[in-house]
Amino acid sequence: MNTMKALVYQGSSTPILTDRPLPHIQQETDAIVRVTLSTICTSDLHILHGAVPRAKPDIVLGHEFVGEVVETGSRVNTLRPGDRVAANCITFCGDCWFCRRGYINNCEKGGWELGCRIDGCQAEYVRVPFADHGLSRIPDNVTDENALFTGDILSSGYFGAELCELRPGDTLAVIGAGPVGLCAMQSARLFGAATVIAIDRDPVRLELARKLGLADHTILSPQQNPQECVYELTNGRGADGVVEAAGGEDTFEMAWRIARPNSVVVLVAMYESSQVLPLPSMYGKNLIFKTGGVDAVHCDTLLRLLSAGRLSTDFLITHKAPLNQILEGYRVFSQRLDGCIKWAVTPWQAQD
Repeated sequence: MNTMKALVYQGSSTPILTDRPLPHIQQETDAIVRVTLSTICTSDLHILHGAVPRAKPDIVLGHEFVGEVVETGSRVNTLRPGDRVAANCITFCGDCWFCRRGYINNCEKGGWELGCRIDGCQAEYVRVPFADHGLSRIPDNVTDENALFTGDILSSGYFGAELCELRPGDTLAVIGAGPVGLCAMQSARLFGAATVIAIDRDPVRLELARKLGLADHTILSPQQNPQECVYELTNGRGADGVVEAAGGEDTFEMAWRIARPNSVVVLVAMYESSQVLPLPSMYGKNLIFKTGGVDAVHCDTLLRLLSAGRLSTDFLITHKAPLNQILEGYRVFSQRLDGCIKWAVTPWQAQD
């Protein structure tokens, strides 16, 4: 077999499912992984919408996956063929100025590469650069489904909660009850949050957050006024920390309005248009803003937390189908049809 099935970005809003050559080792630090489970990410949709200028046409989409190592380069030291691994969506060398300080998103040789500038995981096999850093072994008691979100969605939510500098007993407000927001709510408990408030426009997602115990209070916007509700729930102060995980037209303003003075507002959403920082309106609130996409520097820690039962994310998977049906998956996921939160992609099924 010299080819495989893969979903390819053509530079337009419509990807194609086609045959591609099998990936091969290009650098001594590469690994080749057989994809056993992948998922569709909102970042893929941003690429298809033309909102990611760094994305290259004619690349295989996808960056969120688990799989089995089938081949390693001569300088890969921590992995062997047969290892079950979870992927880090950020490619990083581990040795440049930024990597040595833990700023892996800013790696001088990497960044968001898989499914953006080089072939990603919506395929039967994928080449992973700097495999010692880009792949983490999955503990035996962690399923593929639970490990799937380690290197992107879970990392993003954990990152958002971490940046809020929560203290035991604090109240965290999370805007967006999608995959990242739900992970931020769950992670907030690890950082001491006593109360979590979820804000979204989708009552189904809010009910899921409440049912799973991820949120203590839910606010359905715009039917309910988020600022009034948050202030009422916090004795008029506002939230001790805010994670903005929605990226909507009005959610940036909502984030700083519902924050109490001298708190932290964390922006982990990816916006498709510029946001305005109205400094005169927020004068005196003394807010700290922290921005950034996924920071998957904690993948090994997150896998240990999953193994210990402190975290669990398989509830995010609402739909699952083989690679053959991935175009339908992108349609359903992008339109949030049938209550879709995350669509998991299983291996290609050969037709009789």
